[in-house]
Amino acid sequence: MQYIIKAPKSLHTTINLPASKSISNRALIIHALAGGKHRPLNLSDCDDTEVIIRALKDMPETIDIGAAGTAMRFMTAYLSVTPIDESAPYKAHILTGTERMQHRPIGILVNALRQLGADIRYAGEEGYPPLIIRGRQLEGGMLEIPGNVSSQYISALLMIGPLLHKGLELRLTGNIVSRPYIDLTLHVMHEFGCHIEWTDIDTISVSPQTYYDHSYQIENDWSASSYWYEMLALSDDMEGEVFLPGLHDASRQGDSVVRYLYSMLGVKTKMEEKENKGTEERVNESGALLSRHMRSLPRMDYDFVNQPDLAQTLVVTCCALGIKFHFTGLASLKIKETDRITALKTELKKLGYVVKDINDSELEWDGERCEAEELPTIDTYEDHRMAMAFAPLAIKLGEIRINNPQVVSKSYPHYWEDLKKAGFGVIDN
Repeated sequence: MQYIIKAPKSLHTTINLPASKSISNRALIIHALAGGKHRPLNLSDCDDTEVIIRALKDMPETIDIGAAGTAMRFMTAYLSVTPIDESAPYKAHILTGTERMQHRPIGILVNALRQLGADIRYAGEEGYPPLIIRGRQLEGGMLEIPGNVSSQYISALLMIGPLLHKGLELRLTGNIVSRPYIDLTLHVMHEFGCHIEWTDIDTISVSPQTYYDHSYQIENDWSASSYWYEMLALSDDMEGEVFLPGLHDASRQGDSVVRYLYSMLGVKTKMEEKENKGTEERVNESGALLSRHMRSLPRMDYDFVNQPDLAQTLVVTCCALGIKFHFTGLASLKIKETDRITALKTELKKLGYVVKDINDSELEWDGERCEAEELPTIDTYEDHRMAMAFAPLAIKLGEIRINNPQVVSKSYPHYWEDLKKAGFGVIDN
């Protein structure tokens, strides 16, 4: 499948973004650990969240989470502390995913859970899914884990901490990356009645306790907003505006920093209440109003160690605007849905931009150009963020072609419909 994206002449729209995937996935696991009856409200409708919903509802012997990395990490921890019903015809769960998922490492999390008393075995290659998990009461106690690994490992361990016999004292060694995602986990745990705190600069303590189940509303996704910031930054329409209801000013989402990053690239954010014409009832709702302003930034340097999911959007934006950059903190991009560093370099070269990587953890562009392809077609590598970060380039190029556009379902299923609503042409080629 291929879409041809054609840009509108101006951008004036209200877009109802998906709910936060990060908060949804955490709230669902905690809700289940609480034995809850009140499913969280405004859950994300993306693939990553849907697979967790299905897994928690059905709890089959084999749980296939597809390409959902968050689900793999969170469900590994959840299944480890959840005994199987004695009446079930099986004694362990098999947790698996796509071919790509079976090559994404999980050994650090498995080893940590084993130290806490978990019964986990590998069904295939050591250190990688599929996993065979027999849930039971875990002892808990003190645990050390590198702070520079995926924050999802850390969050998975923290969320089961209250159910451990001795609780959990988690010490993070070395540099701590993606701290905002760890703090988001602590925030959601707190919202469900869990007392948890940083007891030292590198240590988090969770005492044995019970989650409090209650009605919980998920806020909208700041990560998804980044593509609309990109569109406005690329637009020459100085009167352009995009209103994004449901975004919170004091959000704990790490990617809410997007509004500050794009303020340097020509997009102003004003948090306000406005009529949301995107709903049938047309109610007033608070959110973010994005508008254009003059920019004068010749170069951008930023460490994405705490917001790696914004990197693709900013890389593409800066290239299209001719802004040289040096971005660091990108080591985790190598083990995402695809090798995002290589994918970015490859696809941007099709458009005439020669981006260089340093030590597999940095990307730099000094303005070097090459001959662009006559009809560039962007490959998405089964990566939702590749599709969504490159589609806005239609504003600069007039049109752009995106292969396998359906990958957006992983985090933003109605992305293409929202583009149409904003006046883009989305043509199935």
